[in-house]
Amino acid sequence: MTKKQVSTDDLIAVIIKGIDDVKGEDIQLLDLREIENTVCDYFVICSGNSNTQVNAISGSIQKIVSKEIKDKPWHIEGQGNSEWVLMDYVNVVVHIFQKQVRDFYDIESLWGDAKITEINPI
Repeated sequence: MTKKQVSTDDLIAVIIKGIDDVKGEDIQLLDLREIENTVCDYFVICSGNSNTQVNAISGSIQKIVSKEIKDKPWHIEGQGNSEWVLMDYVNVVVHIFQKQVRDFYDIESLWGDAKITEINPI
């Protein structure tokens, strides 16, 4: 039995739903496809107000992606201190920040050539 191919757009939609379900804030989608030598096609970036909320967002994403798409992240980093959790779904990398850490690293500016889309809550 082969695994059903899921489109990147479907994966992004489910990830955003997982963020929104636990009130993740300031969601942005960075399209990196036009930039040379990137590690993935998209970044999904969001913020949480505490390490508890960052963990909740990460857990919500894992749960809903597993349930609806039958997929799991290839790799997760940062769950120990929950200031910045990175979830790698190969074509899509999710960055979940506490607000002050997001402001400090400002990865949106580092990837300034990317097409950035603001995602409004559902």
